[in-house]
Amino acid sequence: MKTDNYSNQTNPFSLSFGKEPLSHIERDYQNNDILQSFESDNPAYQVCMLTGVRGSGKTVALTTIANQLRSHKDWIVIDLNPERDLLHTLTAELSNRKELLQLFRDAKINLSVLGFGLEIDGEPPITDLVVALRRMLEKLTRSGKRVLVTVDEVSSTPGMREFASQFQIFLRENLQVFLLMTGLYENIYELQNEKTLTFLYRAPKIEMKPLSIPLIMNKYQDIFDLTTDEALAMAGATMGYPFAFQVLGYLCWTKKESWQDLLPLYDTYLEDYVYEKIWSELSQRDQAVLTAMSSASSGKVESIRSLVGMPSNSFTTYRSRLIRKGLIISPSYGTLRFALPSFREFVRRQVFLSAE
Repeated sequence: MKTDNYSNQTNPFSLSFGKEPLSHIERDYQNNDILQSFESDNPAYQVCMLTGVRGSGKTVALTTIANQLRSHKDWIVIDLNPERDLLHTLTAELSNRKELLQLFRDAKINLSVLGFGLEIDGEPPITDLVVALRRMLEKLTRSGKRVLVTVDEVSSTPGMREFASQFQIFLRENLQVFLLMTGLYENIYELQNEKTLTFLYRAPKIEMKPLSIPLIMNKYQDIFDLTTDEALAMAGATMGYPFAFQVLGYLCWTKKESWQDLLPLYDTYLEDYVYEKIWSELSQRDQAVLTAMSSASSGKVESIRSLVGMPSNSFTTYRSRLIRKGLIISPSYGTLRFALPSFREFVRRQVFLSAE
């Protein structure tokens, strides 16, 4: 691996979650499908959810789509923090946009009582937050504007449920509002299961699949001046996991060593940054299935189920859930394997540590 040609340059790889790295692989197909719907005269959907395991690139995809629409003059993009009052924050963000101030003045929207600073002489102030937000969105829709709201890492909190419920009403009123959310599978599932939010079942849920190994290979080959075989082997070590792609590239750039020599450190980074958190969020039964998989001599379902001592119907439930969580895959009928690099070895270490 040649290092002299990039030693004084900025590391193109990043370990920061949510930050778009200098070197990343676009998910053009998935992103374009969302963009085409949102930008259509008759959108097929106005709400979309991106889901996947930690480190799968959900936030990067959300940021890419948001930035694409932010560059269009007829789009207003608002990023909301799920820990805050979403309706209040959305209203405040819209009222603070200087380019929208005259539109709201023309619509005689007086927000002085609500504390947003927009006061219209001779117009009675609006005293209800939702009424104010609706009036603003109606004016924007009539003016040919579209509003994209993004919420990263949603969960089924009271505030999120209230916001989603009200957003559903805005959609029924044919307002040009769009919602793009990211979340772990279990959090999205819990939010969808709220009896007042059934409309979310109809919204597309796009799973962040592994990145293309050939595309990762090309990136590594271009950046590190590797042979095709070397780059392919290095890419294979990531198993297409986006965070692993960043970690291995980051370490090679920083340490100036061959990727093979860095594999122990690579495993440590994956464990410290992601795997320990993933493991801590799993139920005991989920952990038991993964433990059986790590110990099985083959990936045969029957062998794994026998080790965990679980009846077929129960095992099927946990298998399906772990697949949806992005932790395992079924490459062929009756077989399972881990979806993340070195995760099998990580699970085996957890078993060893728990036995001490």
